[in-house]
Amino acid sequence: MSESVTPRKIRTHTLRDFKKEGRAITMLTSYDTLSASIFDEAGIDVLLVGDSAGNTVLGYDSTVYTKHEDIVRFTGAVARSCERPLVLADLAFGTYQVSVEEAVRHGVELMQAGAQAVKLEGGREVLPQVEALVRAGIPVCGHLGFTPQSVNQLGGFKVQGRGEKADALLADAVALQEAGAFAVVLELVPAPLAARVTDTLDVPTIGIGAGAGCDGQVLVWQDMAGLSGFKPRFVKAFADLRSNLMRAACEYGDAVRAGEFPSPEHTFEK
Repeated sequence: MSESVTPRKIRTHTLRDFKKEGRAITMLTSYDTLSASIFDEAGIDVLLVGDSAGNTVLGYDSTVYTKHEDIVRFTGAVARSCERPLVLADLAFGTYQVSVEEAVRHGVELMQAGAQAVKLEGGREVLPQVEALVRAGIPVCGHLGFTPQSVNQLGGFKVQGRGEKADALLADAVALQEAGAFAVVLELVPAPLAARVTDTLDVPTIGIGAGAGCDGQVLVWQDMAGLSGFKPRFVKAFADLRSNLMRAACEYGDAVRAGEFPSPEHTFEK
């Protein structure tokens, strides 16, 4: 871990302090013990147990199919495997839209699984849920711009907040802050608008496809590491794990078929 990585434990107020200090916030998704422990050691500030697990782990083509029970299980694995990062868990589609009571119940279950905060999508339409969660002692992160759980309503993966819709997105962000949200994720938002929202809010913004003007950045870890093969404009692969894993699997298969593995050094004779 870099010596510049501080403090020893990230809290929601730590992220606000980072914004005041002008220190960029780092966030990656994580759904399992290995990635969580590695990202902890690397000094990543926030681990998001995202409903993106539906796409990256469970094989769905939309986060809509990710179940609450899936996120509860993944949250437990991540929380048990890291110490420093803030563990942020997504409220799955259908767990908070129906009623305030449902939102709080599912939020409590995520916290009991090990999350230190929850994230939900939407603006002013979800303010009652945000306020109720905060009253229940559950820190809430908002999510504006492209909201994957609404992909069918939005008509696909499209940049949000262009033109006349910019003011509405800014108003949503301010409303989320006033309702008690400790941070807001901005996804697929024009960079000038994301910077405007960031300058307006006292709480930090975390961007994904929203430019460098946000207080922090988040990526799906399999995209970041070049494992998924998913390469939209807003993603940079910092490694090529897909090629490395493919090569290792091919070499393993060749060695087994050629009778070269296991060799005597990998065998117990007594």
